Amino acid sequence: MSIDFFQTHQAVLEQAVAAAATRGYWSPFSESPSPRAYGETANDDGQAAFQAYRDNDFPLQQNGAAGTTGAEVSPFGFALGVRYPRVPAAALIENSEKALASWREAGPQAWAGVALEILHRLNQRSFEVAYAVQHTTGQGFMMAFQAGGPHAQDRGLEAVAYAWQEMARIPGLVSWEKPQGKHDPIKMQKRFTVVPRGISLVIGCATFPTWNGYPGLFASLATGNTLIVKPHPGAILPLAITVKIAREVLSEAGFDPDVVQLAAHPADDDTAQQLALNPSVRLIDFTGSSANGNWLEQNARQAQVYTEKAGVNQVIIDSVEDFKGVARNLAFSFALYSGQMCTAPQNVYVPRDGIKTADGHMSFDEVAAGLAQAVEKLVADPARAVEITGAIQNDGVTKRIDEARALGLPVLCDSQSLAHPQFEHANVRSPLLLKTDVANPVIQREWFGPIVFIVATDSTENSIQVARQTVIDHGALTLAAYATDPAVLEQARKAAEQAGVSLSLNLTGAVFVNQTAAFSDFHGTGANPAANAALSDTAYVANRFRVVQTRWHA
Repeated sequence: MSIDFFQTHQAVLEQAVAAAATRGYWSPFSESPSPRAYGETANDDGQAAFQAYRDNDFPLQQNGAAGTTGAEVSPFGFALGVRYPRVPAAALIENSEKALASWREAGPQAWAGVALEILHRLNQRSFEVAYAVQHTTGQGFMMAFQAGGPHAQDRGLEAVAYAWQEMARIPGLVSWEKPQGKHDPIKMQKRFTVVPRGISLVIGCATFPTWNGYPGLFASLATGNTLIVKPHPGAILPLAITVKIAREVLSEAGFDPDVVQLAAHPADDDTAQQLALNPSVRLIDFTGSSANGNWLEQNARQAQVYTEKAGVNQVIIDSVEDFKGVARNLAFSFALYSGQMCTAPQNVYVPRDGIKTADGHMSFDEVAAGLAQAVEKLVADPARAVEITGAIQNDGVTKRIDEARALGLPVLCDSQSLAHPQFEHANVRSPLLLKTDVANPVIQREWFGPIVFIVATDSTENSIQVARQTVIDHGALTLAAYATDPAVLEQARKAAEQAGVSLSLNLTGAVFVNQTAAFSDFHGTGANPAANAALSDTAYVANRFRVVQTRWHA
């Protein structure tokens, strides 16, 4: 017997739609890992589930599987040994096309209901997902729990809410009557049917597989498309768990579980390209490098492609009331997940003549030294620091640190290897802070990882101009500014709006520039080269379905 999940979750869906409209704080998923929220045994159960996956075949039955794949290694120093079913691209497409026939006919309520139930079950297994995220991405456990669990679920629910809102605008069956003066009116009946675009391909990233993957995944599912979820080969497990739960819900709802499939594959094969170029794939969601994102935009012409790519995130310092507060806030932002966030700040612009503070003038060198000292203090206790920095996800980040150090720039704070008290072989690195000048071209590229440039500019006006043009030329997901003069803050706001980048002003407390909240903050704007879409808005969901009408004389 099939189950209708829409009514079960309708109240939460209505609350989500309302929250997206008011943009205040709201979440149905607790970000606290407390037993009160998730149960006394939730942590132990989640850890046991993660351990059961290790050195084993992942419990997922997929049609057309031909052998297994999987070579994930935890950044904390051990191999996961999980083996996933490997399904050839052609079989994935064939399965998806078959499943689309009945899924298309189910309609928006069924689509949304299934999506909401999947999110509900994911939330119940947040600890299991958290351990999977931690040991594939290198995030510290608390970040893995929050960002990989409730915050990712929030973003998925937000996408469902926007999708539902857009589909609900379509009235269904209507009576149409056109007056004809003295003659009888013309009467017609019209039916407007929401139909999906087709097969949706979600290409996962290695650093935030759920947080970045869930918006596109749930936006496409809630608009009636079938899904092929292609994780990064280094971070398969979190999305494999997601697909497994999704297939269970689909089966219980009476649908073909192949509505959602996992496309696990070895590194450096061409599965992603085969799927992306298949004529049946009509939607693609991608997070990753600019090179791969640009390739998809230029070559997957049959599909609507949504990309989040690289950018150069920047901070402007003009004047401050509380320099220590600024330094603490920025130091945390530099160190958080070792700069492996698409929102992490990289370039910090400071006038070479220094800045005004509540305690008097600070020279450029004093500002630079103060930021470096804040970082050094933050990472002075490795046992505490590793929970903030996490571990390095891939060797490319470590090589990039060495490359930046080899530039020969003055080192304000060197990157150090930190000992992890729990994982002896974890690859943990503290931030590298370098001093340079605004004319140096190295600041015009992304240095993904814990690498920060403190940049001397001619003036605050020069800082704003450089920041604005850098966003236009190279893209960015975040911009921050510190100033005590309202006129300077207004200049920064106008520059951000002209360049199309989200701006944070005078952050000194518990909110950091590299964090965003679903239902309130838009992640990305789609208005600069770093991303062609925002998570989430109406543009992100409305092009995932079409409306087909039928009309007849009444």
